Amino acid sequence: METEKDITNTRPSWDAYFMSIARLVSQRSTCLRRKVGAILVKNRRILATGYNGAPSGLRHCLEIGCLREKLEVPSGERHELCRGLHAEQNVIIQAAYHGVSVANSILYCTNLPCIICTKMLINAGIRAIYYGEGYADPMSRDMLKEAGIEFIKFRENNT
Repeated sequence: METEKDITNTRPSWDAYFMSIARLVSQRSTCLRRKVGAILVKNRRILATGYNGAPSGLRHCLEIGCLREKLEVPSGERHELCRGLHAEQNVIIQAAYHGVSVANSILYCTNLPCIICTKMLINAGIRAIYYGEGYADPMSRDMLKEAGIEFIKFRENNT
C-alpha cells in the first residue's frame, strides 16, 4: 500500500504538469521548423491551448512547404513571411474566441515567446511565463523585464 509520502513523490508539481501538457499540445503543430505548444492557466485551471500552424481551414506547411525554409530566413526574423500563427497567438485567440478572460493568467510554453508574441502577452495581462527552450530574440526578454512579467526557464526540478 502506498503511503502519503510515496504518492507525493510520484506526482508531478503543478508546473511540471502544465509544461508536460504544453509539450503534448506542441505535437499538433504543422510547422516544419519548430513545434511549439502553449497553454494559459489561471488558478490551476487550463483556460486555452494553442500550437503553431496555419489559420483554420488553410493548407498547412506540411502540405505546401515552408516559404521561410525556401528563402533561408533565420529564426526570429521576418515573421510576416510565415503562413502560420505562433502558439502564443493561437492560445490568446482561442481564449477570445470562446469568451475567456486571460488577465492575470500564467503562460506555459515550450519556447520563450518572440517579440511579437511578447507584446501581445503583455497587453493580454499575462502575469508570468514558464518556458522550455530559449528563442533568438533578446528584445523579448528586455520587454518582459520592463513590463514586470516574470519569465522562468522551466527545469524538471522547478517547483
